[in-house]
Amino acid sequence: MAQLEYDTESITDAVIARLTDCQDPRFKEVMSSLVRHMHAFAREVDLKGDEWFTAIQFLTACGKKCDDKRQEFILLSDTLGMSMQVVALEHARALKGRTGATPPTDATVQGPFYWEGAPDLPLGSDIAEGVPGEPALYSGRVTDLEGQPLKGALLDIWSGDGDGVYDMQREDSGMRARARIRTDEQGRYWFWSIRPTFYPVPSDGPVGDMLRKMGRHPNRPGHIHMKVSAPGHKEVVTHLFVKDSPYLDSDAVFGVRESLIVEFEKHEPGTAMDGRQMGKPYHVAHYDFRLIPQGDAA
Repeated sequence: MAQLEYDTESITDAVIARLTDCQDPRFKEVMSSLVRHMHAFAREVDLKGDEWFTAIQFLTACGKKCDDKRQEFILLSDTLGMSMQVVALEHARALKGRTGATPPTDATVQGPFYWEGAPDLPLGSDIAEGVPGEPALYSGRVTDLEGQPLKGALLDIWSGDGDGVYDMQREDSGMRARARIRTDEQGRYWFWSIRPTFYPVPSDGPVGDMLRKMGRHPNRPGHIHMKVSAPGHKEVVTHLFVKDSPYLDSDAVFGVRESLIVEFEKHEPGTAMDGRQMGKPYHVAHYDFRLIPQGDAA
């Protein structure tokens, strides 16, 4: 007859033993480890019943806060550093065994505001027409790790506006400050948008309550998001951070990487580098993306 009673130690082994007939080795490995660590956590903090029920209510509230434009669980993952932990593990796997080559562009969190289906626009477009904020010209190249240009590389771009608000946070605004742009034959890109400003992550839900309980602020430094990809190369999801932005040293989602902090050089009205006539001050930001060959990323 199977054991019917368990103590605080044997219950862990009993749960893991129920996975004996699991046919998916990776699923079995992950679930066994999850059970082991979750039970160890409960023992370590001497978890009380009412505390565990509060956690269940919290997760339920996270689910209820999700909709087609908001993913509270991504926000939870981001603010607990789990998203960046997974990104860091992925980056380490991609670099394993590599020596001497120029380092690739650092990855960081995707965040909860990515929206598929941004418009395809030509090089030099203003992707943020009518969006509040100070205009900024972005330029650079997309290359492989040897510095060879990647023609037709895709930059999927999105950011908040100059008030730190994303389009999907506004009622019936449609897509704003988003676009897909491809590099030219020399791997070059350039486009206009706005200089990003710092902003708080959504704090009107259970994750916001958690941050306040932890004594933490909800703010992210100013940044613009990019997904950069090219045939035969590993896609990188990353940001460009404004060099003098507040909260670079305390990003609410732990996403800042030193290599992604960029100078936004201010220019007076006049002719910009791409020939555009600017009637008001604007900023210029330059960054070169370096992608890992797909074979190396395996």
